Amino acid sequence: MSSLEPVLIAGEWRAAQDPAGSFSAVDPSTRTPLPALFPVSSQEDITRALRAATEAVSALDGIGPENIARFLEDYAARIEADADALVDLAARETGLPAAPRLRQVELPRTTNQLRQGAAAARDRSWSRATIDSKAGIRSVYGPLHGPVVVFGPNNFPFAFNSVAGGDFVAAIAAGNPVIGKANPGHPGTSRRLATCALQAVRAAGLPPAMVQLIYHTPPEVGLRLVSHPSVGATGFTGSKRAGLQLKAAADQAGKPIYLELSSINPIFVLPAALEERGTAIAQELFASCAMGAGQFCTSPGITVVLDGERGRAFVAELGALFGKGSSGTLLGAAGVSGIARAVAELTGAGAEILTGGHPVEGGGYAFASTLLRASGDAFLASPGALQTEAFGTVNLVVLARDVAQMAEIASHLEGSLTGSVYSESRGKDDGAYNRVATALRPRVGRLLNDKMPTGVAVSPAMNHGGPYPATGHPGFTAVGIPASLLRFAALRCYDNVRPHRLPAELHDQNPTGKMWRLIDGEWSQRDVVPIVG
Repeated sequence: MSSLEPVLIAGEWRAAQDPAGSFSAVDPSTRTPLPALFPVSSQEDITRALRAATEAVSALDGIGPENIARFLEDYAARIEADADALVDLAARETGLPAAPRLRQVELPRTTNQLRQGAAAARDRSWSRATIDSKAGIRSVYGPLHGPVVVFGPNNFPFAFNSVAGGDFVAAIAAGNPVIGKANPGHPGTSRRLATCALQAVRAAGLPPAMVQLIYHTPPEVGLRLVSHPSVGATGFTGSKRAGLQLKAAADQAGKPIYLELSSINPIFVLPAALEERGTAIAQELFASCAMGAGQFCTSPGITVVLDGERGRAFVAELGALFGKGSSGTLLGAAGVSGIARAVAELTGAGAEILTGGHPVEGGGYAFASTLLRASGDAFLASPGALQTEAFGTVNLVVLARDVAQMAEIASHLEGSLTGSVYSESRGKDDGAYNRVATALRPRVGRLLNDKMPTGVAVSPAMNHGGPYPATGHPGFTAVGIPASLLRFAALRCYDNVRPHRLPAELHDQNPTGKMWRLIDGEWSQRDVVPIVG
């Protein structure tokens, strides 16, 4: 048997201590296990990592934002230098296409996030320094004084990786060390990324335990990790079941945890839009559902249209596209069984399968592209069951009686990351839009108009969050720098503290000359001129 791959703890690659087992990644396109064996870490590894992270927190007190910015920029450059090997390994572990998905799209997005994080750390405006010079009170967001634990998902081996993705960048840029818990679907990719990160940590002069990596733990060890007194916060992207278990443990211990869990991303096609360009919308919808074999958290799961001749023609057009569409390779065996369970839940609640509905045998892990149909009345009778997420190329079309029922359906939706409303180009749907969007807006983090939701731009204005169960907290985003940094920061207030004892961000003199601060009620880049009298 091959020896186990080492874990990264305290700046060194070390043998796992008393591992609870081992596992290997599987190539989903062939269902073949890959040769490298990785440890399932026991409590001993967690204890070592937490001890080292606590030391890193103390060491960071004397290290400024410039070192962190240099680390993130250098790390991005090292990923780019190793891009060919990283993409090849990630493609074998996930079954995702090397090009263009990984090489031309996801990897550049990852390095872009790292560089955006570096810019935010260097600029410091993200910290929202607030100064009331008359009252002598000043506040600023700063590090948590505890490591951030990051659980990465299986569907983005780079952009959401536990030691390279958005949560990682936000935690590091805010000044916190990270303990990465790799996704078991791509442990080798995570190990290779962590190797680049460790080199960049050393070059930037950061504490050795700034970035640590374990691959897998038994469930009870993961629960103890997120609830440990030394932990500052946790970022988790993954299944609703696992995420809620971690949340319960973290909540009981009073530890912040930010979750991305489940989302059906509803699409509403209004009547005049359906008449104007129903065929084109059907093509857009199928392309969005099928992208990445439907394994996106923003993939559309429900589409609502009016019943009638044009609505049924739309369903027929969509059914033809789903029937001819390639099923795509899923990330693993759990994807096949998970979709099968979801489809069974949907049909058990009254949905009718129009095409697909079964696993694809032979070759890699796959499930046939599946389209289902239900009436608006059936949806309103069982809204919970008919919102079951199927993480694949699966969509449920709901045929509503009228616009009033479309709005009622929107009002019964659970929280989603996104919601889209398609409307006629010359304004014929304005009244219907107002009714549907008013009901939909409180139930989604990002509202789209005449656009599918599967693209998530790394923009300062982006909200990749939403009401439960899309996430565990509607006030934060996992994508969009600098806003995403605030999840991993503490608000620190200083009342009548002598000037030389304040953090640099709260000094009268602007520490960078360009940092934005809220000074006596006005956002400004100027130095503080104290109010007298």
